[in-house]
Amino acid sequence: LHLTHGAISRAVAQIEQRLGVDLFVRRNRRVWLTAAGERLLKATGSALDGLGHAVEEIHRHDGTSPILTVSCEPSLAMRWLMPRLGAFRQTNPDLNIDLRLAGGPVDLLSDGCDVAIRRADFGISEDYITTHLWAEHAGPVCDPECWESILGSDVSNARWLHTRTRPDAWDAWKRASGIGASPASEQYFDHFFFALQAAVNRLGTAIGPLPLVYDDLAAGRLIAPHGMVPTGFDYVLITLDPPGRDPRIGHFFEWLMAEAGDMDKGVLPETGSSMTH
Repeated sequence: LHLTHGAISRAVAQIEQRLGVDLFVRRNRRVWLTAAGERLLKATGSALDGLGHAVEEIHRHDGTSPILTVSCEPSLAMRWLMPRLGAFRQTNPDLNIDLRLAGGPVDLLSDGCDVAIRRADFGISEDYITTHLWAEHAGPVCDPECWESILGSDVSNARWLHTRTRPDAWDAWKRASGIGASPASEQYFDHFFFALQAAVNRLGTAIGPLPLVYDDLAAGRLIAPHGMVPTGFDYVLITLDPPGRDPRIGHFFEWLMAEAGDMDKGVLPETGSSMTH
């Protein structure tokens, strides 16, 4: 407040005099709030919080703001988006991406976000604009040496890695691919991110959605011996208005599409190829 303790004490005394009640109990050089003081504190805090929120919303949702707040599913953010944001910053030094990790339904205004990237496997409110990014493709992935050690290179002889956040991933792949198979053994993980990392670490074979394993496939850390098949779900960009209305969002959307390349068609990267980032 840029005020001395004495000035603050005088200001408080003036408020108490105007209200005709004590806001503080003062005893032995200690002070604490009275019931009236607690009530005024709560009301004042709410008012200041509301003012701060409004100012932040105006700033963040202004097309000229240097900040674009993006909500993205954690696995996609960690395994695909974040490795590319450094290159985005180099070519767009005036636009800062404030990345928030979250999944499922989104409330852009309440969460203070400009856009959200989601796998469209839940109902999205008609209040939002959903713009297609790419169709999801997925298939079994594992370490190359791990695959060579599997008897007959048959996925039925592999240890299947499951995730509790997407427990039907293997069954969905079998239906989409038309391949009937059963695991030699199984292991479960709490999150997709851990199951995919376990595949990189040669613990078994996981169902890998293309964006989440793209860099590992390109680097040769993983292979997709059966290729990829459509899962029936799309990744989408969720916004309050069409992306082109806000130049920051429009630019970010165009960059996303350029980075995605042929991922919408399920095209696998060439092993050892240089990626766009």
